[in-house]
Amino acid sequence: MMNHKTRFNTKYFVIGSAIVFLLGACAQPKPPVAPEPQPPVASQVKQEGVVKSGLEVFLSQSHVGDTLKYGLLTNQSCVNRDLVHGVQLIPQVVDLQLILSPEHGLFGAEDGGAKIGDEADPTAGITTKTTYRMKQDEINAMVAGLDVILFDIQDIGVRSYTFIYSMSYIMKAAAANGIKVIILDRPNPINGVHMEGNILEEKWSSGVGRYPIPYRHGMTPGELARLFNSEFGINCELEVVKMEGWTRDMWFEETGLPWVPTSPHVPDATTILPMISTGTYGELHVLSEGVGVTIPFEFSGGPWIKNPHEFAEALQARVGAGILFRPTFVKPYYGRYKGEICGGVQLYVSDREQYKPYLVGLQILAVHQELYPEIDLFQNEHRINMFNKVMGSDQIKKDIQAGKDPLEMEAEWLGELAKFEELRKPYLLYD
Repeated sequence: MMNHKTRFNTKYFVIGSAIVFLLGACAQPKPPVAPEPQPPVASQVKQEGVVKSGLEVFLSQSHVGDTLKYGLLTNQSCVNRDLVHGVQLIPQVVDLQLILSPEHGLFGAEDGGAKIGDEADPTAGITTKTTYRMKQDEINAMVAGLDVILFDIQDIGVRSYTFIYSMSYIMKAAAANGIKVIILDRPNPINGVHMEGNILEEKWSSGVGRYPIPYRHGMTPGELARLFNSEFGINCELEVVKMEGWTRDMWFEETGLPWVPTSPHVPDATTILPMISTGTYGELHVLSEGVGVTIPFEFSGGPWIKNPHEFAEALQARVGAGILFRPTFVKPYYGRYKGEICGGVQLYVSDREQYKPYLVGLQILAVHQELYPEIDLFQNEHRINMFNKVMGSDQIKKDIQAGKDPLEMEAEWLGELAKFEELRKPYLLYD
Protein backbone atom coordinates (compact mmCIF):
# COMPACT_ATOMS: atom_id res chain seq x y z
CA MET A 1 0.00 0.00 0.00
CA MET A 2 1.31 3.46 -1.05
CA ASN A 3 1.91 5.69 2.04
CA HIS A 4 1.18 9.39 2.23
CA LYS A 5 4.76 10.45 1.50
CA THR A 6 4.98 8.25 -1.57
CA ARG A 7 1.71 9.61 -2.94
CA PHE A 8 2.98 13.18 -2.36
CA ASN A 9 6.25 12.53 -4.22
CA THR A 10 4.49 10.78 -7.10
CA LYS A 11 1.95 13.59 -7.44
CA TYR A 12 4.59 16.27 -7.75
CA PHE A 13 6.76 14.15 -9.99
CA VAL A 14 3.87 13.92 -12.47
CA ILE A 15 3.14 17.66 -12.22
CA GLY A 16 6.81 18.51 -12.63
CA SER A 17 7.16 16.25 -15.61
CA ALA A 18 4.14 17.88 -17.27
CA ILE A 19 5.61 21.34 -16.72
CA VAL A 20 8.94 20.30 -18.18
CA PHE A 21 7.16 18.80 -21.21
CA LEU A 22 5.13 21.96 -21.83
CA LEU A 23 8.15 24.21 -21.46
CA GLY A 24 10.08 21.99 -23.82
CA ALA A 25 7.28 22.11 -26.34
CA CYS A 26 7.17 25.87 -26.13
CA ALA A 27 10.91 26.00 -26.60
CA GLN A 28 10.77 23.93 -29.82
CA PRO A 29 11.87 25.99 -32.81
CA LYS A 30 9.00 27.01 -35.11
CA PRO A 31 8.91 25.26 -38.46
CA PRO A 32 10.34 27.36 -41.27
CA VAL A 33 7.79 29.44 -43.16
CA ALA A 34 7.51 28.37 -46.78
CA PRO A 35 8.33 31.22 -49.13
CA GLU A 36 5.42 32.56 -51.18
CA PRO A 37 5.34 30.94 -54.59
CA GLN A 38 6.65 33.21 -57.28
CA PRO A 39 4.56 33.72 -60.41
CA PRO A 40 5.83 31.79 -63.42
CA VAL A 41 7.98 33.62 -65.92
CA ALA A 42 5.74 35.27 -68.48
CA SER A 43 7.25 33.29 -71.35
CA GLN A 44 6.21 30.04 -69.65
CA VAL A 45 2.56 31.01 -69.38
CA LYS A 46 0.18 30.64 -72.32
CA GLN A 47 -2.02 33.71 -72.08
CA GLU A 48 -5.74 33.11 -72.53
CA GLY A 49 -8.58 35.48 -73.19
CA VAL A 50 -6.44 38.03 -74.99
CA VAL A 51 -7.94 37.90 -78.50
CA LYS A 52 -10.08 40.70 -79.94
CA SER A 53 -12.08 39.65 -82.99
CA GLY A 54 -12.08 41.67 -86.19
CA LEU A 55 -15.59 42.84 -85.31
CA GLU A 56 -14.41 44.24 -81.97
CA VAL A 57 -11.43 45.93 -83.60
CA PHE A 58 -13.66 47.45 -86.32
CA LEU A 59 -16.11 48.81 -83.74
CA SER A 60 -13.26 50.38 -81.76
CA GLN A 61 -12.03 52.31 -84.80
CA SER A 62 -13.20 55.83 -85.60
CA HIS A 63 -15.91 56.03 -88.27
CA VAL A 64 -16.67 59.72 -87.86
CA GLY A 65 -17.69 61.24 -91.18
CA ASP A 66 -18.23 57.85 -92.86
CA THR A 67 -21.22 58.28 -95.19
CA LEU A 68 -20.75 55.08 -97.19
CA LYS A 69 -23.51 52.51 -97.69
CA TYR A 70 -22.67 49.18 -96.08
CA GLY A 71 -23.84 45.61 -96.53
CA LEU A 72 -23.04 42.74 -94.17
CA LEU A 73 -22.72 39.03 -94.98
CA THR A 74 -23.08 37.26 -91.67
CA ASN A 75 -24.87 34.73 -89.47
CA GLN A 76 -25.42 33.98 -85.78
CA SER A 77 -21.66 33.79 -85.08
CA CYS A 78 -21.14 37.54 -85.59
CA VAL A 79 -20.99 38.49 -81.91
CA ASN A 80 -18.69 40.38 -79.58
CA ARG A 81 -17.35 38.83 -76.38
CA ASP A 82 -20.57 39.82 -74.58
CA LEU A 83 -22.60 37.90 -77.19
CA VAL A 84 -24.15 41.06 -78.62
CA HIS A 85 -24.73 40.55 -82.34
CA GLY A 86 -23.07 42.69 -84.98
CA VAL A 87 -26.47 43.45 -86.52
CA GLN A 88 -27.14 45.53 -83.40
CA LEU A 89 -23.63 46.97 -83.09
CA ILE A 90 -22.56 47.82 -86.63
CA PRO A 91 -25.47 50.26 -87.37
CA GLN A 92 -24.23 52.34 -84.43
CA VAL A 93 -21.04 53.24 -86.32
CA VAL A 94 -21.86 52.97 -90.07
CA ASP A 95 -24.90 53.07 -92.36
CA LEU A 96 -25.90 49.40 -92.66
CA GLN A 97 -28.46 49.00 -95.45
CA LEU A 98 -28.41 45.31 -96.36
CA ILE A 99 -27.84 42.03 -94.50
CA LEU A 100 -26.90 38.88 -96.38
CA SER A 101 -26.76 35.32 -95.03
CA PRO A 102 -24.95 32.06 -95.98
CA GLU A 103 -26.01 28.41 -95.67
CA HIS A 104 -28.20 27.75 -92.59
CA GLY A 105 -29.51 31.34 -92.68
CA LEU A 106 -29.00 34.40 -90.52
CA PHE A 107 -29.83 32.53 -87.31
CA GLY A 108 -28.20 29.19 -88.17
CA ALA A 109 -31.54 27.43 -87.80
CA GLU A 110 -31.91 25.89 -91.27
CA ASP A 111 -30.71 22.41 -92.21
CA GLY A 112 -27.64 22.00 -94.36
CA GLY A 113 -28.50 22.42 -98.03
CA ALA A 114 -31.97 23.79 -97.28
CA LYS A 115 -33.40 26.61 -99.36
CA ILE A 116 -33.59 29.86 -97.38
CA GLY A 117 -36.11 32.64 -97.80
CA ASP A 118 -35.97 36.24 -96.65
CA GLU A 119 -35.40 36.73 -92.93
CA ALA A 120 -35.43 39.73 -90.61
CA ASP A 121 -33.65 40.40 -87.35
CA PRO A 122 -36.26 42.08 -85.12
CA THR A 123 -33.71 44.40 -83.51
CA ALA A 124 -32.38 45.78 -86.78
CA GLY A 125 -35.51 45.97 -88.89
CA ILE A 126 -33.39 45.23 -91.97
CA THR A 127 -34.50 42.49 -94.34
CA THR A 128 -31.97 39.73 -94.84
CA LYS A 129 -31.45 38.07 -98.20
CA THR A 130 -29.46 34.90 -98.61
CA THR A 131 -26.62 34.35 -101.06
CA TYR A 132 -26.78 30.59 -100.52
CA ARG A 133 -27.65 28.62 -103.67
CA MET A 134 -27.90 31.86 -105.61
CA LYS A 135 -26.18 32.31 -108.97
CA GLN A 136 -23.32 34.76 -109.24
CA ASP A 137 -25.38 37.19 -111.38
CA GLU A 138 -28.13 37.19 -108.74
CA ILE A 139 -25.64 38.00 -105.98
CA ASN A 140 -24.12 40.73 -108.15
CA ALA A 141 -27.56 42.34 -108.45
CA MET A 142 -28.24 42.07 -104.70
CA VAL A 143 -25.29 44.25 -103.74
CA ALA A 144 -25.52 46.84 -106.51
CA GLY A 145 -25.64 50.32 -105.00
CA LEU A 146 -23.54 49.51 -101.93
CA ASP A 147 -20.13 51.04 -101.28
CA VAL A 148 -18.74 48.47 -98.83
CA ILE A 149 -19.56 44.87 -97.94
CA LEU A 150 -18.51 43.57 -94.53
CA PHE A 151 -18.00 39.84 -93.96
CA ASP A 152 -18.09 38.42 -90.44
CA ILE A 153 -18.70 34.70 -90.02
CA GLN A 154 -16.91 32.19 -87.76
CA ASP A 155 -15.40 29.51 -90.00
CA ILE A 156 -14.25 26.07 -88.76
CA GLY A 157 -11.06 25.57 -90.78
CA VAL A 158 -12.41 22.82 -93.06
CA ARG A 159 -12.46 22.94 -96.87
CA SER A 160 -15.99 21.57 -97.30
CA TYR A 161 -17.64 24.11 -94.97
CA THR A 162 -19.48 26.48 -97.30
CA PHE A 163 -19.02 29.83 -95.53
CA ILE A 164 -15.64 30.54 -97.12
CA TYR A 165 -17.20 30.11 -100.57
CA SER A 166 -20.06 32.45 -99.66
CA MET A 167 -17.23 34.88 -98.92
CA SER A 168 -15.69 34.23 -102.34
CA TYR A 169 -19.02 34.78 -104.16
CA ILE A 170 -19.55 38.10 -102.41
CA MET A 171 -15.98 39.10 -103.27
CA LYS A 172 -16.69 38.36 -106.94
CA ALA A 173 -19.91 40.37 -106.73
CA ALA A 174 -17.98 43.25 -105.20
CA ALA A 175 -15.40 43.11 -107.98
CA ALA A 176 -18.16 43.22 -110.59
CA ASN A 177 -19.72 46.30 -108.95
CA GLY A 178 -16.60 48.19 -107.88
CA ILE A 179 -17.42 47.66 -104.20
CA LYS A 180 -14.88 47.31 -101.39
CA VAL A 181 -14.91 44.18 -99.22
CA ILE A 182 -13.83 44.29 -95.56
CA ILE A 183 -13.27 40.97 -93.79
CA LEU A 184 -13.73 41.17 -90.01
CA ASP A 185 -11.37 38.34 -89.19
CA ARG A 186 -11.95 35.52 -86.71
CA PRO A 187 -9.80 32.62 -85.43
CA ASN A 188 -9.29 29.32 -87.13
CA PRO A 189 -10.71 27.31 -84.20
CA ILE A 190 -8.50 24.27 -84.85
CA ASN A 191 -5.36 26.45 -85.04
CA GLY A 192 -3.45 27.89 -87.96
CA VAL A 193 -0.51 25.51 -87.88
CA HIS A 194 -1.82 22.05 -88.72
CA MET A 195 -2.78 21.23 -92.31
CA GLU A 196 -3.96 17.90 -93.66
CA GLY A 197 -5.47 16.20 -96.67
CA ASN A 198 -5.27 16.15 -100.42
CA ILE A 199 -5.55 19.29 -102.55
CA LEU A 200 -8.92 19.59 -104.30
CA GLU A 201 -8.81 18.76 -108.01
CA GLU A 202 -10.25 21.45 -110.28
CA LYS A 203 -12.80 19.12 -111.92
CA TRP A 204 -14.40 18.54 -108.50
CA SER A 205 -14.85 22.25 -107.76
CA SER A 206 -18.25 22.94 -106.17
CA GLY A 207 -19.99 24.77 -103.36
CA VAL A 208 -18.36 22.37 -100.87
CA GLY A 209 -14.89 22.83 -102.29
CA ARG A 210 -14.37 25.63 -104.77
CA TYR A 211 -10.60 26.11 -104.82
CA PRO A 212 -7.50 23.84 -104.72
CA ILE A 213 -6.77 23.93 -100.99
CA PRO A 214 -6.27 21.04 -98.51
CA TYR A 215 -9.13 19.69 -96.44
CA ARG A 216 -7.69 21.21 -93.27
CA HIS A 217 -6.12 24.45 -94.48
CA GLY A 218 -4.91 26.16 -91.28
CA MET A 219 -5.99 29.67 -92.35
CA THR A 220 -8.35 32.34 -91.06
CA PRO A 221 -11.17 33.77 -93.22
CA GLY A 222 -9.14 36.93 -93.78
CA GLU A 223 -6.09 34.97 -94.89
CA LEU A 224 -8.18 32.83 -97.23
CA ALA A 225 -9.79 35.95 -98.69
CA ARG A 226 -6.34 37.32 -99.51
CA LEU A 227 -5.30 34.02 -101.11
CA PHE A 228 -8.56 33.66 -103.09
CA ASN A 229 -8.37 37.27 -104.26
CA SER A 230 -4.85 37.01 -105.66
CA GLU A 231 -4.39 33.36 -106.64
CA PHE A 232 -7.82 32.70 -108.15
CA GLY A 233 -8.44 35.92 -110.03
CA ILE A 234 -11.17 37.62 -108.00
CA ASN A 235 -9.29 40.93 -107.76
CA CYS A 236 -11.75 42.91 -105.64
CA GLU A 237 -10.74 45.84 -103.44
CA LEU A 238 -10.03 43.99 -100.21
CA GLU A 239 -9.24 44.94 -96.63
CA VAL A 240 -8.86 42.61 -93.67
CA VAL A 241 -9.46 43.92 -90.17
CA LYS A 242 -7.04 41.76 -88.24
CA MET A 243 -7.69 40.26 -84.84
CA GLU A 244 -5.57 41.43 -81.96
CA GLY A 245 -3.75 38.85 -79.85
CA TRP A 246 -4.33 35.76 -81.99
CA THR A 247 -1.39 33.47 -82.74
CA ARG A 248 -1.30 30.53 -85.14
CA ASP A 249 -0.90 27.87 -82.44
CA MET A 250 -4.08 28.86 -80.59
CA TRP A 251 -7.04 26.52 -80.22
CA PHE A 252 -10.38 28.22 -79.89
CA GLU A 253 -10.83 27.96 -76.11
CA GLU A 254 -7.48 29.72 -75.66
CA THR A 255 -8.81 32.87 -77.33
CA GLY A 256 -11.26 33.85 -74.60
CA LEU A 257 -13.92 34.45 -77.25
CA PRO A 258 -17.37 32.85 -76.86
CA TRP A 259 -18.30 30.00 -79.18
CA VAL A 260 -21.63 30.26 -80.97
CA PRO A 261 -22.70 27.06 -82.80
CA THR A 262 -21.73 27.70 -86.41
CA SER A 263 -24.32 25.27 -87.79
CA PRO A 264 -26.93 22.95 -86.21
CA HIS A 265 -24.54 20.03 -85.74
CA VAL A 266 -21.42 21.93 -84.68
CA PRO A 267 -22.45 22.85 -81.12
CA ASP A 268 -18.88 23.36 -79.91
CA ALA A 269 -15.42 23.91 -81.31
CA THR A 270 -14.39 20.48 -79.99
CA THR A 271 -16.83 18.92 -82.48
CA ILE A 272 -14.69 19.99 -85.43
CA LEU A 273 -11.80 17.50 -85.26
CA PRO A 274 -13.97 14.35 -85.11
CA MET A 275 -16.20 15.96 -87.74
CA ILE A 276 -13.23 15.92 -90.14
CA SER A 277 -13.02 12.14 -89.60
CA THR A 278 -16.72 11.27 -89.86
CA GLY A 279 -18.37 14.13 -91.76
CA THR A 280 -16.54 13.16 -94.95
CA TYR A 281 -17.88 9.59 -95.23
CA GLY A 282 -21.20 10.80 -93.79
CA GLU A 283 -21.94 12.13 -97.27
CA LEU A 284 -22.38 8.50 -98.41
CA HIS A 285 -25.43 8.06 -96.10
CA VAL A 286 -24.47 4.52 -95.05
CA LEU A 287 -22.13 4.48 -92.04
CA SER A 288 -23.54 6.81 -89.38
CA GLU A 289 -21.52 9.88 -88.38
CA GLY A 290 -23.60 10.49 -85.26
CA VAL A 291 -26.02 13.09 -86.66
CA GLY A 292 -29.30 12.26 -84.94
CA VAL A 293 -27.83 11.60 -81.49
CA THR A 294 -26.43 13.97 -78.88
CA ILE A 295 -22.83 13.51 -80.03
CA PRO A 296 -22.95 14.62 -83.68
CA PHE A 297 -19.83 13.64 -85.63
CA GLU A 298 -18.37 11.86 -82.60
CA PHE A 299 -19.90 8.47 -83.44
CA SER A 300 -19.23 5.90 -86.15
CA GLY A 301 -21.43 2.86 -86.61
CA GLY A 302 -24.62 1.27 -87.87
CA PRO A 303 -27.35 -1.29 -87.08
CA TRP A 304 -25.28 -4.15 -88.53
CA ILE A 305 -22.49 -3.72 -85.96
CA LYS A 306 -23.50 -6.16 -83.22
CA ASN A 307 -20.14 -6.30 -81.44
CA PRO A 308 -18.77 -2.75 -81.16
CA HIS A 309 -15.81 -4.05 -79.13
CA GLU A 310 -14.51 -5.79 -82.24
CA PHE A 311 -14.86 -2.58 -84.28
CA ALA A 312 -13.15 -0.50 -81.56
CA GLU A 313 -10.22 -2.90 -81.18
CA ALA A 314 -9.62 -3.08 -84.92
CA LEU A 315 -9.68 0.71 -85.22
CA GLN A 316 -7.37 1.23 -82.26
CA ALA A 317 -4.88 -1.26 -83.70
CA ARG A 318 -4.85 0.56 -87.06
CA VAL A 319 -4.99 4.22 -86.03
CA GLY A 320 -2.09 6.26 -84.71
CA ALA A 321 -1.84 8.48 -81.64
CA GLY A 322 -4.31 11.05 -80.45
CA ILE A 323 -7.66 9.25 -80.64
CA LEU A 324 -9.45 6.62 -78.54
CA PHE A 325 -12.47 4.57 -79.62
CA ARG A 326 -15.12 3.70 -77.02
CA PRO A 327 -17.37 0.80 -78.03
CA THR A 328 -21.02 1.75 -77.57
CA PHE A 329 -24.60 1.58 -78.85
CA VAL A 330 -26.83 4.51 -79.79
CA LYS A 331 -30.43 4.94 -81.00
CA PRO A 332 -30.79 8.02 -83.25
CA TYR A 333 -33.61 10.40 -82.40
CA TYR A 334 -33.92 11.55 -86.02
CA GLY A 335 -32.32 11.16 -89.43
CA ARG A 336 -30.59 8.03 -90.63
CA TYR A 337 -31.46 4.87 -88.65
CA LYS A 338 -33.98 6.76 -86.51
CA GLY A 339 -35.20 4.50 -83.69
CA GLU A 340 -32.76 1.69 -84.56
CA ILE A 341 -30.04 0.39 -82.25
CA CYS A 342 -26.66 1.12 -83.85
CA GLY A 343 -23.44 -0.44 -82.62
CA GLY A 344 -20.23 1.46 -83.12
CA VAL A 345 -17.64 3.67 -81.45
CA GLN A 346 -17.49 7.10 -79.91
CA LEU A 347 -14.42 9.09 -80.92
CA TYR A 348 -12.46 10.59 -78.02
CA VAL A 349 -9.67 12.97 -78.97
CA SER A 350 -6.91 12.22 -76.46
CA ASP A 351 -4.14 14.36 -78.01
CA ARG A 352 -5.28 16.91 -80.55
CA GLU A 353 -1.70 17.76 -81.51
CA GLN A 354 -1.09 14.16 -82.59
CA TYR A 355 -4.52 13.34 -84.01
CA LYS A 356 -4.80 13.29 -87.83
CA PRO A 357 -8.55 13.51 -88.34
CA TYR A 358 -8.65 13.37 -92.15
CA LEU A 359 -6.44 10.28 -92.23
CA VAL A 360 -8.47 8.67 -89.43
CA GLY A 361 -11.65 9.10 -91.47
CA LEU A 362 -10.09 7.07 -94.28
CA GLN A 363 -8.87 4.48 -91.79
CA ILE A 364 -12.40 4.11 -90.43
CA LEU A 365 -13.62 3.37 -93.97
CA ALA A 366 -10.79 0.86 -94.55
CA VAL A 367 -11.34 -1.01 -91.27
CA HIS A 368 -15.11 -1.07 -91.80
CA GLN A 369 -14.66 -2.55 -95.27
CA GLU A 370 -12.44 -5.30 -93.86
CA LEU A 371 -14.78 -6.21 -90.98
CA TYR A 372 -18.13 -5.81 -92.72
CA PRO A 373 -17.60 -6.55 -96.44
CA GLU A 374 -21.31 -7.33 -96.83
CA ILE A 375 -22.09 -3.61 -96.29
CA ASP A 376 -21.25 -1.61 -99.41
CA LEU A 377 -20.30 1.87 -98.25
CA PHE A 378 -20.80 3.15 -101.80
CA GLN A 379 -24.21 1.55 -102.37
CA ASN A 380 -26.04 4.89 -102.68
CA GLU A 381 -25.01 5.84 -106.19
CA HIS A 382 -26.75 9.21 -105.98
CA ARG A 383 -24.45 10.16 -103.05
CA ILE A 384 -21.11 9.25 -104.65
CA ASN A 385 -20.82 12.49 -106.59
CA MET A 386 -21.25 14.55 -103.41
CA PHE A 387 -18.70 12.37 -101.60
CA ASN A 388 -16.19 12.98 -104.40
CA LYS A 389 -16.83 16.75 -104.24
CA VAL A 390 -16.23 16.80 -100.48
CA MET A 391 -13.08 14.71 -100.84
CA GLY A 392 -11.95 16.87 -103.76
CA SER A 393 -11.21 13.80 -105.87
CA ASP A 394 -12.72 10.51 -107.07
CA GLN A 395 -9.43 8.73 -106.35
CA ILE A 396 -10.26 8.41 -102.62
CA LYS A 397 -13.29 6.24 -103.45
CA LYS A 398 -11.30 4.12 -105.88
CA ASP A 399 -8.49 3.58 -103.37
CA ILE A 400 -10.84 2.58 -100.53
CA GLN A 401 -12.68 0.14 -102.77
CA ALA A 402 -9.35 -1.34 -103.90
CA GLY A 403 -8.30 -1.94 -100.28
CA LYS A 404 -5.42 0.53 -100.39
CA ASP A 405 -3.81 1.42 -97.05
CA PRO A 406 -4.76 5.02 -96.12
CA LEU A 407 -1.16 5.59 -95.03
CA GLU A 408 -0.13 5.07 -98.65
CA MET A 409 -2.85 7.47 -99.73
CA GLU A 410 -1.54 10.07 -97.29
CA ALA A 411 2.02 9.69 -98.59
CA GLU A 412 0.80 10.60 -102.08
CA TRP A 413 -0.64 13.97 -101.07
CA LEU A 414 2.19 15.16 -98.81
CA GLY A 415 4.10 16.68 -101.73
CA GLU A 416 1.18 18.83 -102.90
CA LEU A 417 0.46 19.76 -99.29
CA ALA A 418 4.02 21.07 -98.96
CA LYS A 419 3.51 23.15 -102.13
CA PHE A 420 0.34 24.64 -100.69
CA GLU A 421 2.20 25.53 -97.49
CA GLU A 422 4.57 27.61 -99.60
CA LEU A 423 1.73 29.09 -101.65
CA ARG A 424 -0.12 30.37 -98.59
CA LYS A 425 2.86 32.04 -96.90
CA PRO A 426 2.50 35.52 -98.51
CA TYR A 427 -1.14 35.68 -97.40
CA LEU A 428 -0.69 34.83 -93.72
CA LEU A 429 -1.39 37.69 -91.31
CA TYR A 430 -0.39 36.19 -87.96
CA ASP A 431 2.70 34.59 -86.44
